[in-house]
Amino acid sequence: MQLSRKQNEYIVNATHRWNIKSGAVRSGKSYVDTAFVIPFRIRERAGKPGLNVILGVSKESIERNVLQPMREIYTDTLIGTINNRNVAKICGEDVYCLGAEKISQVAKIQGSSIKYCYGDEIAKWNKEVFQMLKSRLDKPYSCFDGSCNPEHPTHWLKEFLDNPELDIYLQKYTIFDNPYLPDEFVEQLCKEYEGTIYYDRLILGLWKRAAGAIYKKFADNPESFRCEVVDNLSPDSDYKQFRKEDIVSIELGIDFGGNQSGHAFVARGYTDGFKEVIALKSKRIMARDENEEIDSNRLDELFCGFVQDVIDKYAVVSKHSGYVEYCNVESVFWDNAETVLGNSIRNAVDRRFPWMSVRPAKKKQINDRIRCTVRLMGAGRFFITDDCESLQIAFSDAVWDQEKKDKDERLDDGSTDIDSLDAFEYTIERDMRDLIQEVEDV
Repeated sequence: MQLSRKQNEYIVNATHRWNIKSGAVRSGKSYVDTAFVIPFRIRERAGKPGLNVILGVSKESIERNVLQPMREIYTDTLIGTINNRNVAKICGEDVYCLGAEKISQVAKIQGSSIKYCYGDEIAKWNKEVFQMLKSRLDKPYSCFDGSCNPEHPTHWLKEFLDNPELDIYLQKYTIFDNPYLPDEFVEQLCKEYEGTIYYDRLILGLWKRAAGAIYKKFADNPESFRCEVVDNLSPDSDYKQFRKEDIVSIELGIDFGGNQSGHAFVARGYTDGFKEVIALKSKRIMARDENEEIDSNRLDELFCGFVQDVIDKYAVVSKHSGYVEYCNVESVFWDNAETVLGNSIRNAVDRRFPWMSVRPAKKKQINDRIRCTVRLMGAGRFFITDDCESLQIAFSDAVWDQEKKDKDERLDDGSTDIDSLDAFEYTIERDMRDLIQEVEDV
């Protein structure tokens, strides 16, 4: 087991009640915990009163970020799985493994004394969970180890870490503190986040406020992302070219708008292995376009026309006896806040395009969707056709809300086209982990 200078420094100095590592992704913060700290702390307190607890964003993230890496080192003989009582056997001791996004998820340990707690992705927890935890570490030998990526500078965790009266050991990491990362990986990650708030936070490990353009690289030069989808490649094109047959999956997103916003349609294509993401076509319809109310019947008609336009221009279609045998336009994901409109769209699509799947969007965390898109743009894996005027404007105009001091939030006051961004994100959100192609070490 080879540890970096920073990781060895943590082992020597993490003798406080609160021991926390804050900083960049893939900097080695979590590895020292799973390789040494967690097993050591649990064994050190074996037989003493109190509970052992691991808290993370969810039980799934605990398994992925904590237990599985430990299992790879110590085998499943010493590192068990989480059972239906939310308990995993670690080094012969019972350890409660609980999600910390909601206070209700940790109700099972409220009122209990905790002798050791490990915290994964602390900055993403519910604040009330952390407040509860502070009162539960009540033994003379109770202690906490944890790690986090930085958020905005007024985040509740940052206020806690900056309190000089508390018994806290805080160690800060940049990505350059991990000597075992390949140089080309570090260079690529820096490139992906260059010019964004994520560079400050996830590369340099700084608690910085989100400000200015969200998709800065795109906003500075939209033309550098332009592409063409053609039947046959041409050596004379000024833009990146893709053959229709190279697009293995086309999916569509639809966001329903109210009187102050618009309905937005976006079609997205993938090349094989999620290598490139191509925004193929977009359309935005304001609630009173064409001097008429856009009721559900009219919306169904407009959307099905959009689907047909996408098929005509970008799809690979094969037919047998007049029926569609294959078409790479596969799915529609609709805004799940509008069930009536969504069901109407599903019925309309099913009648005209029966091979297509129509499902509600998952609507995952907006900032996770933003971060995935930013990385795709930074990595040179995102492209957009000239059929995406509304989406291009939406990416160029998107900014952070400067009035929100306590959280990072995309400005949504009607001055920018959030609807088109949502519609695009509905088409990639289920695939974000595959698109980014790594499970980040927090």
